[in-house]
Amino acid sequence: MAARGGVRAEQRAQTRRALLRESRRLFAGRGYGAVGLAEIVRASGVTKGALYHHFDGKADLFRAVLEEVQQEVGRRVAEAAGRHADPWRQLTAGCREFLTASTDPEIQRIMLVDGPAVLGWSEWRTMDEAASARHLTEALTGLVAAGVVAPQPVAPLAHLLSGAMNEAALWLADPGHDPGSGDLADTWAALERMLDSLRTAPTRRARPSGA
Repeated sequence: MAARGGVRAEQRAQTRRALLRESRRLFAGRGYGAVGLAEIVRASGVTKGALYHHFDGKADLFRAVLEEVQQEVGRRVAEAAGRHADPWRQLTAGCREFLTASTDPEIQRIMLVDGPAVLGWSEWRTMDEAASARHLTEALTGLVAAGVVAPQPVAPLAHLLSGAMNEAALWLADPGHDPGSGDLADTWAALERMLDSLRTAPTRRARPSGA
């Protein structure tokens, strides 16, 4: 009986993975509004009843896909930060990786374009805070404690920086803006200067000769 139950559990897990994989592919390719449940179950090779066993409907399925994408971005940010021993380099590397990840068309569509539109700004913001703001708060708390960042309340600072990065990412993802080859580099340069201003002894860049 235990073996049979284990097989059923694995089958349910496979069904869920197939639904998430195929719906993510479809949502990323054409957008939430252009994809129907019938297409999702057909691509996943499951029945509509199986879908409703795991999810309440298309919006609930999208919510799970969005959470998966946010976790993926969080892992990328953590891995980029983890390549450095210096806490300040960890912060800047993580912030840069977030911006880099936001230029991925699949992540743009699901996390930045459709996410707020489908779930509403309030729920999207709550999910975003759970996925990334906590880590940013922890990093800033450590930097303040170490004296790298001037003593100040961390919560408002974390929200301000998170908002700045989300706005930069949304701008990079905006299909209405004419992207140039230097968009990401220019955006990161602006953010890096903003971050550098928080340091108790900001990095001084050499002035051009003759300036």
